[in-house]
Amino acid sequence: MEIAIIGFGAAAIGFIEKIKDSDHKIHIYEKSKDVYSSSISGIRADGKLFVSKKMGGNIDVDINLQKQLVDFYINQTEDGKYEKGSSFADEQYYKIFYEQGFLPILSDFYHLGTDQLKKILYNIYEDFQSRKNIHFHFNSKIENIEPIAGKVILNNDETYDKVIVSVGRSGHKLVKSIIKKFPKLILDNTKVDIGVRFELPNHIVEDLNDKMYEFKIKYKSKTGYMVRTFCNNPSGFVVTENYGDFATVNGHSKLKDKSKNTNFAILTTVKFTEPFDDPIGYGSHIAHLTNILAGENKVILQTYYNFKNSKRTKHLYRVEPTLDDNKYILGDINLAFPRRIAESIVDFIENLDKIVPGIANEDNLLYAPEIKFYSNILNNEEFENLTFIGDCSGATRSIIYATAHGWITAEDILKQ
Repeated sequence: MEIAIIGFGAAAIGFIEKIKDSDHKIHIYEKSKDVYSSSISGIRADGKLFVSKKMGGNIDVDINLQKQLVDFYINQTEDGKYEKGSSFADEQYYKIFYEQGFLPILSDFYHLGTDQLKKILYNIYEDFQSRKNIHFHFNSKIENIEPIAGKVILNNDETYDKVIVSVGRSGHKLVKSIIKKFPKLILDNTKVDIGVRFELPNHIVEDLNDKMYEFKIKYKSKTGYMVRTFCNNPSGFVVTENYGDFATVNGHSKLKDKSKNTNFAILTTVKFTEPFDDPIGYGSHIAHLTNILAGENKVILQTYYNFKNSKRTKHLYRVEPTLDDNKYILGDINLAFPRRIAESIVDFIENLDKIVPGIANEDNLLYAPEIKFYSNILNNEEFENLTFIGDCSGATRSIIYATAHGWITAEDILKQ
């Protein structure tokens, strides 16, 4: 069988790793110019892997497979070095958070570090491209996918027996064009996460970082919105992400180079009901509005005191930002965020401060916007020879779950 894979990300890696020793011919189309530019967002940004049945996606991934895939990535490192932690393995910590109204999430973490990722990705690529049945096509942008008569045609030119779409969330334009032609593909599209990247000195959360590395919690705020933490980075750095037409904020940490601050996302989940059907458009609009206030490709930075009291920040105090000063402007996030979202974030911080004193210090920093788009949940039963895997399918939201989705999909093909 001739199989085309669109996008070389985590899901594609899982698919290829499982099927590479078969007789199937695999062609990978990647819009980036080379392997170093390919958009494996989670792997490229931070290399944080986790094993959990409570987070990461809507598919059931066996714990043993999750651990196997973690080992796969670790084995691609230069010397096998990584940082490890467990979220709420300490029963006493679990009880303390639970009693304050938080829902602690159990998970094991493996942090590879941004500084190792290029080598990891290159090692994976080297293995794949050395095989005679695997062919890479870089600088190849797929703009049209047409399933016809048991085949799939790419860009009105190349024909394949099966096409696997694994473009991640950054490939939303391609997925949107396919959905426009085949609207029955959508099973659900109702959610978006909108929030901030929170930064504070390491010493305030030192105990949490030492015990867990990353703490995962959810909290139902007084507004009714569910608020959660995401991507905790001890001694990490705040960065911006450019989506082309707007910029958002994110965070990462390195294995060797460390800062004096910890950063993590505080995200409010907004779930819409009919007739609204464009949560990505809603989140994008808030991002655009924030960028208008901050200036092109910049984000807003505000102290917690000013955010809570709806005042523009003009000066910082003790906490020094890790984001380059040409990437942000001091301002007021409240001018861009709906009131209910801002109130949810304040409620979350105030209650977390009761467990971890110092979280609500007036000079801690908030960057906006941080937005996590949930891709449309797509129906892979609609076409026999066109399959969506990883984050673009709406079924996954993490490196390991995306990799596992590719692995399981390849496994099904091999069984057939």
